[in-house]
Amino acid sequence: MRFETDGRVVASHFRARADHIGFKGTIHGGIIATVLDEIMVWACAVQTKRFAYCAELNVRFASPLRPGQEVFASAELTSNRRNKLFEAKAELRDEAGVVLATATGKYLPIKESEAAEMLTELRDGAGDLFDPLARS
Repeated sequence: MRFETDGRVVASHFRARADHIGFKGTIHGGIIATVLDEIMVWACAVQTKRFAYCAELNVRFASPLRPGQEVFASAELTSNRRNKLFEAKAELRDEAGVVLATATGKYLPIKESEAAEMLTELRDGAGDLFDPLARS
């Protein structure tokens, strides 16, 4: 996934593939949960300038996602509890704007020493989103 941000909301497009099917032409809920978790991690990072691990993830599925269907994911930080716990929300919408799934999550910040090492492992372009987060 490639991410964009306005400094508050993080957004990305995702196209489900046939190998993401869980049952009868429907994308597996675990794939959807992963997409929502990933975008919430980035929403936390954009606002707090720190990466975090998921401590709790709640997903509500509203409508099935089909293989080949392109969707729009967005997320934002909803609470920063003294840099010890971040809370975020996310949603997945189809091209018509219909909500397919929503999520909330709680995230624990990663130690800065561990985060520096993680940045070396980011895939194509994900590090570009993090560049504006560099500490001055």
